[in-house]
Amino acid sequence: MTELKRTTHFKLPTGILDAALAADGKSLVAGCMDGVFIADLEGKTFAKIDQHASYVSSVAWLSEGIVLSAGYDGALHWTDVAAEKRVREVALHDFWSWDMAVSPDRKLIASVTGQYLAGGYKYEPQPEREPSVRIVSAETGQILHSLPHVPSVQSVAFSNDGRYVAAGNLMGEVRVWDVQTGAMQSTFTTPDLTSWGIIKSHCYLGGIFAMSFKPDDSTLLIAGMGQMRDPMAGNGRQLWQEWSWQEPEPRKLDETHKDESGEGLMETLAVHPDGKRFVMGGRLRGGDWNVALFDLHNGNRLATLKTGYRVTHALFSDDGARLILVGSQGQPNDHKDGVFPDFGRVEVYEVS
Repeated sequence: MTELKRTTHFKLPTGILDAALAADGKSLVAGCMDGVFIADLEGKTFAKIDQHASYVSSVAWLSEGIVLSAGYDGALHWTDVAAEKRVREVALHDFWSWDMAVSPDRKLIASVTGQYLAGGYKYEPQPEREPSVRIVSAETGQILHSLPHVPSVQSVAFSNDGRYVAAGNLMGEVRVWDVQTGAMQSTFTTPDLTSWGIIKSHCYLGGIFAMSFKPDDSTLLIAGMGQMRDPMAGNGRQLWQEWSWQEPEPRKLDETHKDESGEGLMETLAVHPDGKRFVMGGRLRGGDWNVALFDLHNGNRLATLKTGYRVTHALFSDDGARLILVGSQGQPNDHKDGVFPDFGRVEVYEVS
């Protein structure tokens, strides 16, 4: 039986949108509403090392001493951790970077963007105003490929062998490209992860918020929220799906079992280093969990957590012994002497 036992928890000043664990497993870089932070998991201390012109949406380690960050300002930053100094900045998008990923060999960066603007009577998205997917050299910052998609594109992931990059959008459409040539290798659409709201607001909502390739890259996991009629309710089903993207006609293989899900937007996926399990997490609207561990073979739910806050990113330590969760607990309105209480959350769980 799998168990998740909390061993460490502490707060950062503002909500955390993304995080990545350092090679030594003792610290992490956190992308927050007010900047890029390095946090010591043992000492529960933290320090800001960089700041974007808006929220920091994604972070990653390029090497032991260099952190990469992307933000809602559309920029990529390379930051020297020891010097707490930005060493390179690239203006990558005119709109937000919704999500950013680094290839397994740390040579390539993929970032996705796109603004949802109504393009027809049913508010279907307008065509993109800029390339929705960009692949960049991690060494030089040079844009290598600008790839088309339908905005807004909210999630991106590299395959484990580094040959492919996948991106998913608001409309439940996934596209997969060869990273060397930029040629599209696969595309499929699931209607289950997007909704056309007909109560209160007429618009599309939801979409694919997280994705991860299976360890052998044969299938692709995607996550978000099931369909709903009211855009303001957020009560769609907690949903992941597994797709066989390499087949001539990609097909859905599995999804969250109906008796194992509640309601809420799922924002993060992570595969355990043993290749046998994966975790999904996000916001809770109704039910008894907002983070759950699943069997990668049969899709069965193995363990659950009800954290009491929005989980924006989940990751495992390299040895698989720890699960790290980050997120935000509300956004305080009350302040004392101009200072708001801390609402960014970091938790570490022992996995057994």
